[in-house]
Amino acid sequence: MNQSTLMMLVSAAGIISAIILGWIGQNRMVRQNTRNDAGSDAVLKTDVDYIKRGVDDMRLEQRAQGQRFEALSERVIRVEESVKQAHKRINRLEGSKDDN
Repeated sequence: MNQSTLMMLVSAAGIISAIILGWIGQNRMVRQNTRNDAGSDAVLKTDVDYIKRGVDDMRLEQRAQGQRFEALSERVIRVEESVKQAHKRINRLEGSKDDN
């Protein structure tokens, strides 16, 4: 084996090892990027779930507030009717006092 053949074999081995190391490094970077993306997606999903729960809580609170408003409206209507009847009775009493 002469020196030029030996140099060609060493060069070929260097090129092949460079290709293999580059390919391994690329695969590692792809896996690392996938891991990072998965972590980011998990954080984003958690944040979205938190927001959804907050919106659901607000909807429930709004529904409860609406029910309280309806109950209060019914009570106001009953009070207005009662006041109306009380005014009629007062007017009758005042009318009977004027007659005496």
